[in-house]
Amino acid sequence: MPSPHVPASSMPVPPKAEAFYADCLKHLKKSGVPFMVAGTYAVSSYTGIRRPTKDLDVFCRAGDYPRILKYFQALGYKTVVEDERWIAKIKKDRWTFDVIFNSRTAATPITDSWFAENHRCKIYGTEVQLIAPTELVWSKVFVQNRERYDGADIAHVILRQHQQIDWKRLLGYMEQYWEVLLIHVLNFRFVYPTERQCVPDWLFDELMSRIANQRAMPEGRTRVCRGRLFSPPDYLIDIAEWGFADLVG
Repeated sequence: MPSPHVPASSMPVPPKAEAFYADCLKHLKKSGVPFMVAGTYAVSSYTGIRRPTKDLDVFCRAGDYPRILKYFQALGYKTVVEDERWIAKIKKDRWTFDVIFNSRTAATPITDSWFAENHRCKIYGTEVQLIAPTELVWSKVFVQNRERYDGADIAHVILRQHQQIDWKRLLGYMEQYWEVLLIHVLNFRFVYPTERQCVPDWLFDELMSRIANQRAMPEGRTRVCRGRLFSPPDYLIDIAEWGFADLVG
């Protein structure tokens, strides 16, 4: 069932950027390629929070992003494959929007299953499908660097949409990096001490049991720094000078 939404078109955006996003959404609809809108527009729709946004986040299947880029190239837009593992960009003048088709860890590609839930709203007059609350939380868990931290977005989505979140599915996405999910669960419990019931007890118990089990493990033989999942530049020194292994290898 679609969730209730506030009009995402009421987001405070500069007029030229607004025209760019409006045109791009119309072109995306005409392309016929399935896509979902995430980022600030989805947060606004699910929580009612309005704030300025500097970009538009579009999610699509991993196999579809070249089709989107080719379609916009034919319309005269500039396209950039920022990282073949997960993200591309479409630009015109100073404005841009992201085309995201995988996780930053390159471990969770967007597939047909992401489109199963039907959450829709109108953005600049175009009806679009929104990323589901479960995947919206997942899309933000690794955004933690000196310039940006999306923990508040996650806390607000949990508060307002916890009944719509498939917690087992979310845990499945975070299986390899379950500690990051625990970080956000603890953050939510701290921010909203009277709303702790929004996160299921079984999930909190499961994550805490993993901590206990982890403490009994021997130390790993390879010194690893996973900080670059949060911020590649902030943790570069660990890899370049301090002898830690990077995410892979």
